[in-house]
Amino acid sequence: MSSLRRYLFLVILAGVVVTLAATQQQAGAPAETVRAIAPPTRPIPAEGASASVTKFSFIAYGDTRGRQDGTALQYEHGMVVDSMLATIKSLDATDAPVKFVLQSGDAVVNGGDAKQWNRSFVDLINRLTSGAGVPYFLAPGNHDVTASADLNAAGRVNGLKNYIAATAQLIPPDGASRRLAGYPTYAFGYGNTFIVALDSNIAGDDIQFNWVKAQLEGLDRARYVNVIAFFHHPVFSSGPHGGSTVEAATLAIRTRYAPLFRAHHVRMTITGHEHLYEHWVERYEDASGKHRIDHVVTGGGGAPLYSYQGEPATRDFLAAGKENKVALEHLVKPGMTAGENPYHYVVLRVDGDDVQLEVVGVDWGRGFSPYRGGTLKLTKGGTS
Repeated sequence: MSSLRRYLFLVILAGVVVTLAATQQQAGAPAETVRAIAPPTRPIPAEGASASVTKFSFIAYGDTRGRQDGTALQYEHGMVVDSMLATIKSLDATDAPVKFVLQSGDAVVNGGDAKQWNRSFVDLINRLTSGAGVPYFLAPGNHDVTASADLNAAGRVNGLKNYIAATAQLIPPDGASRRLAGYPTYAFGYGNTFIVALDSNIAGDDIQFNWVKAQLEGLDRARYVNVIAFFHHPVFSSGPHGGSTVEAATLAIRTRYAPLFRAHHVRMTITGHEHLYEHWVERYEDASGKHRIDHVVTGGGGAPLYSYQGEPATRDFLAAGKENKVALEHLVKPGMTAGENPYHYVVLRVDGDDVQLEVVGVDWGRGFSPYRGGTLKLTKGGTS
């Protein structure tokens, strides 16, 4: 064998050995597990301890999945977090500091992949929880636990395992009165406001529905004048998930949860799924008078941006609510192009039973202001 042939043979042989060693090491290595997000250094107090609080702020947003998932920190989401940190700092010295953050789902592209949580999401949220100290509450999106309505589907089970691992120190534990055991469904109360998080991917599930119903039925409404539900799929939307399309999860929310929310005078739903901002107002009447539910879609947390695709089909919804004189107003419509729908988040300031809403645009979207004057005051009755 010539020297050149011998050299080439040895190079190839070495490559095979290295490949086999790497394969054996990978096969024997334990699967990567999701790191828990750090608990907040300024957690909300026990429910009873905050009963007298009637003035504070909180932040809401959704859809943070990004192009870097699994390889690097989410860049666009990082810009949103930077802006949130500045807002939290600026409100700390006021009489309405930020007390918590709500995220309506789709933390990462594939919730079943531990690398995506660990390398792209967890450390960004640590900046909020251990850096700024604020509690962070995440509802699961379809990218987190899949869109399957089957609780035993393999993809859902794996995604849910990772979701629970990431949020283990943030949401109420299994066995707590404000947590549905075995589900990513929970609630908490702060001051005069009660928040319920549900998994809209399984909106047709009876166990979850009955638990949410019981939570609302058991509330002290003399204390909790504001009740807010947050989840992933919007009740109404005009992006690619809405328009003439009514997804199964949306249909279940409309037919099951919307009447429940009216019956218990829920003030607001906060959702994502559509990577844009829009705002609907649902007005209705019952024996106690005129009421409204504000449906806020805030999906500008870093995922690829969407645009307006057409008005949703609402005829069946309005017909079902005829007895309560249900009417809908599309208060804020998204832009026709992605460039008109910037990355953003929402700041909500609670003052008694008044809630003031402000949308904060990020990066090239700074100055984004869908409301005249920059903010909108939400009233409890049938008019703004």
